[in-house]
Amino acid sequence: MLSKLVTHEQAVEHVLDGTRLMYGGFGTIGSPAHLIDAILHKGVQSLTLIGIDAGYPEIGIGKLISYGRVRRLITTHIGSNPEAGQQMMDGMLEVTFCPQGIFAEKIRAGGVGIPGIVVDAHVRGERMEGADPFAFAGRTCQIEAALTAEVGIIYAKQADTYGNLIYDKAARNLNPLVAMAADITIAEVEEIVPAGELDPDKIVTPGIFVDYIVVRGGGNS
Repeated sequence: MLSKLVTHEQAVEHVLDGTRLMYGGFGTIGSPAHLIDAILHKGVQSLTLIGIDAGYPEIGIGKLISYGRVRRLITTHIGSNPEAGQQMMDGMLEVTFCPQGIFAEKIRAGGVGIPGIVVDAHVRGERMEGADPFAFAGRTCQIEAALTAEVGIIYAKQADTYGNLIYDKAARNLNPLVAMAADITIAEVEEIVPAGELDPDKIVTPGIFVDYIVVRGGGNS
């Protein structure tokens, strides 16, 4: 069995100008920080980012926003990154907000091949483009499209060479969903072991969803 282990430079070859990039993490917890640095170092432009927040101006995913590499952001909040807010107000960054529960479900739907989800139109608070309201179970609902990406970058505690992943407590957050919803998934891990050495009962993300693995601290990070 061939290993999926690559360098950071090899991994980010798949991130190009205009790529639709999904990322795991909540703030700095569970964020693939070194992959983000490698993407920044590569110099790609006009990215569409999909993730639960905008990070911080000089930490995590927020670096890509601060350096002007992002054209559009689909997220749940940007309060921790004033630079994202300023760019949004200046018209430099297009931001689409979504409640966190609906956001997570849209990614899950994308990962399992469901084209959209039904949401309560009143909970959503706004009518999405192309989402005509309809009555269902006594409620006014609308359908929202699932979220997918060309590339997903995630963080995990351990991996084997096949890409089976184990997460560390809250650092798990949305990483397993992102792994399923991207065409190409790159996992940044603390430790890699030979295939077969991980406890099967502790594996959360099966290796079938992971295309490449990088070890945190390797490459050009």
